[in-house]
Parts: sequence; C-alpha cells; structure tokens
Amino acid sequence: MRICMILEGCYPYVYGGVSSWTHNYIRSMPEHEFVLWCIGAREEDAGKFKFELPENVKEVKEVFLDSALKLTLGPKKKLSLSPREREAMEKLFSAKTPDWDVLFDLFQSGRTDPISLLMSGEFLNRLIAVCKENYPYVPFTDYFYTIRSMMLPVMFLLSSGVPQADVYHCASTGYAGLLGSLASYKEKKPLIVTEHGIYTREREEELIRADWVMPTFRQQWIDLFYTFSACAYAHAAKVTALFEGANRMQREMGCEEDKLLVIPNGIRYENFCDIGEKEENGHVDIGAVVRIAKIKDIKNMIYAFTEVKEYVPKARLYILGDVDDPEYAQECHRLMEQLGVEDIIFTGVVQVKEYFPKFDFTILTSISEGQPLSVLESFAAGRPVVATDVGCCRELIEGRGDDIGPAGLVVPPMNARLLAQAMIRLCEEKSLRLTMGENGRKRAKEHYTQEMSMGSYEKLYREVVSQWQESGSN
Repeated sequence: MRICMILEGCYPYVYGGVSSWTHNYIRSMPEHEFVLWCIGAREEDAGKFKFELPENVKEVKEVFLDSALKLTLGPKKKLSLSPREREAMEKLFSAKTPDWDVLFDLFQSGRTDPISLLMSGEFLNRLIAVCKENYPYVPFTDYFYTIRSMMLPVMFLLSSGVPQADVYHCASTGYAGLLGSLASYKEKKPLIVTEHGIYTREREEELIRADWVMPTFRQQWIDLFYTFSACAYAHAAKVTALFEGANRMQREMGCEEDKLLVIPNGIRYENFCDIGEKEENGHVDIGAVVRIAKIKDIKNMIYAFTEVKEYVPKARLYILGDVDDPEYAQECHRLMEQLGVEDIIFTGVVQVKEYFPKFDFTILTSISEGQPLSVLESFAAGRPVVATDVGCCRELIEGRGDDIGPAGLVVPPMNARLLAQAMIRLCEEKSLRLTMGENGRKRAKEHYTQEMSMGSYEKLYREVVSQWQESGSN
C-alpha cells in the first residue's frame, strides 16, 4: 500500500512529539511505501531534515507557504465565475464553510491561478459584496489586504499538484487537512485524519494572543481555521484522536459520530523498561523532555523551579529538547538571570533514553497537549510525572478504568505555585516517587505500547480502503 502522510510544521523539519510519532510510525510499517507531503512556513527550510528518512519513504513533496509571496502573474486569463463558484468564494471570504469541491475544481482545472484570481474583477466584486455585508464601517483597504493575506496561501495550496497514493493520512486539520481533502476529492481515494491535539483550538489560542492580527478581523482568522477543520472532517473516511475527550471536541466541531475513533499513542516499551532506580548522588534531578516553545510554557517551569530551589536546594532541572522558537528561548534565559535561579540545564537535542537513569521524576508544563509521548516514555522508564491538566495528561497519570493507581501528580496549567508544590512533594517523598514510577511502568506496558497503536492503524488502513472500494467511491 502507498500511503501519503500530509504533515504541517512538523516532521521531518523539527523535533517534537508529532515528529517522533511520524518517524516511528513509518519505520514500524516497512511493508508499506510512504509519500511525505510536507507543509512548511519558509522556503529556506527546504531539504533541511532533522531526521534520517526511513527507506520506505519513496517520495517527499515540500510546499512552503512563503512561496505564495513569490508568485507572479502569468499569461492573462479572463475569468468568469459560475453562480456556484461566486457563492463558494463569498463564503470563503466570510470564513463560512464553502462548497470546497467547487473550489477544488476551480483551482485544479487550470482556468485560473492564485495571482490571476486575486487581480481579477471577479475577486474585487466578491470582496466588495462581502465587505459591505460583514464590515460596513471598516475601511475597505484594511479588509482588502487582510483577505488577500488570508486567501493567498489557501489558493496557493489548492493549486498544488497532488502526489499519487492509495490512501491519504493527515496528521492534523488546518492546511494539512485542506490538502488531504483536495487529494481525496481529486484522486478518489480515502482520507484519514489524525489529530494529536485539536489543531483548530490551538490556532484559536494563538490568534487570540497574536499582536499581528487586527482586532477587527481576529474572529475571521479564527473562523477560517474552523472552516478548514470542517472541510477535513467532511472529506475524511475516519477521524482519529488519542483519547475520548478529543473525540468529543471533534464531535462538537461538527464531525459525524460514525467517523470518530480513538487510537492511543504507543511507545517502544522495551527501550525504556530496563532502566533501573536512580543511583543516589545527593541531588534530586528533574527532567523535562520538551521543545522550547511558548505552548510548552517553559517560563512557568522556570518560575516554579525557582520556588522549588528555596525548599529543595539540591534540586536540578534538565530541559531536554530542540529550540523551536529562538526568541522565546532568549526570553527564558533572561528570565533565569532576572530570578537568579541556578541548576537549570538546557541540554539541546540528546538521546532521551540516556538521561532517564539520571532522573528522579519528570515534568510537563504545556498549555496544550494531546497525548504526550514524553509522559509515556517516562512511565516506561519507571519515572513519575508532574503534568498540567491538558489533553489526556490526567487520564494517563490517574488511569482510565484501571486499578493501577496514580503515576504522578496533575496541576492546572499556567499555575507556577501549584506546580512548584507538586514538584516539592515528589522531591521530598522518595517512597511516593518509587510507587508512582512503578504504576506508570505498568500502565505503559498494559495500555500504551507501539505494537498496540500500530496494529490499530494497520487495521484501520485495511478497513478504510476495503470499505472505500466496496462503496464504489473510487
């Protein structure tokens, strides 16, 4: 089977949970061929892979959103839109769910291209009509340039060539979901959507805080990403999530009940299960396996550890991970200097397995998560976790329907005081650490191995392709 993985802002360009999942996912299915259809932000990242691609990756198709800014006007094409096309365009400009299939046909037909359309009378007329209806008191120039910046990457992606595959698999909604929907519609092949976190909710949180978005149009930006998720859900044969809570959110966002499925993450349990108890060294060593990015809330981690040091002077914090946001990383280092806190070590990219024997426990301070692999790896290594109550972290730590017992402590996100209290408790209570560590090891073995997870996806591929063929959808 030839599987096209559609990836946005992750593998193979950056480290992190989704990237690690994708890499292990492909390696665990050597009998299948994979095509990577990768969406990145900048052309300068082309070919700069941080992973050595597995042998069964047969093709990589890279698409960079800033390439849209370099498009030029080709031979002049006179464009006349049909009533259905005009309606689809106006709905898209209003961030209301358009008839995506009409737009797919328009941009794949060769009748127009992004620049020709954006410079056409049809575009201007549709824009004027929508502006009068939705923003009658906003300067038209503000609306014009906002919509152009929103629509250019969308139209650029809809004009893309589609790689050949037997099944298309998106690792998120967003732009990746848009390409997956386009591919499924054009090639008449099934689409699977897997969300590790609820992409649209994460974009909404970012847009609420973004200072580059004009307040007047903030909601329209948010609504646009909701239309992307609606598009992906509508075209998908199956939509998977990592835990039931995420399925509920997908249902609330309009996904049909019979498409929803839970497939938890899995880790290579055997890689970590033989790690023994930490040797005493006079310190309490805490690990954080995390990308340096705002959504991981490293600053809150630093504030909390500063308080921990007042009660546990021998505590040390190791932050293991790549710098995803250099500016944010600098802010974190400045914060450490301002607080005068010591014993925080940024290791950069390392072999995580080599560090687990040094740790007493690990922490995760994210603002948003799905089902973090770092928590599962910590469990397999027998290390308890202090984690924020996001995604399914509570479910992982406290269990769902088993009698194993807690494998750590759960605290509210963005609360340095309660985070510090939980860390201090595990620092001071060794017997509790050991008991929780063994609970985590047992839970990982019984519920979260890679064999379990990959077996579920293998079964899903076979079922989806078979049902698609039987239904005559192809």
